[in-house]
Amino acid sequence: MSTLSVPLTSQLEDTITRLVKSGFAETKAEVVRKAITRLGEEEAVNAVLLSQKEAREGKLLEGDLKKLVKALS
Repeated sequence: MSTLSVPLTSQLEDTITRLVKSGFAETKAEVVRKAITRLGEEEAVNAVLLSQKEAREGKLLEGDLKKLVKALS
């Protein structure tokens, strides 16, 4: 596991401290790890939602994958 030093505003540090005190996580590092994990999950959900939206709008690629790659190249 690596260590990353990131400057935080006092408001962010207060939020992290409050989350530890409230029991969200045992340490400040754990709060940050959970936040990054949730951000990654949120991005994955947003990618799925965007794909669904594009599918509803008819923005799908259909057909032979090799031919599609050739056409897009």
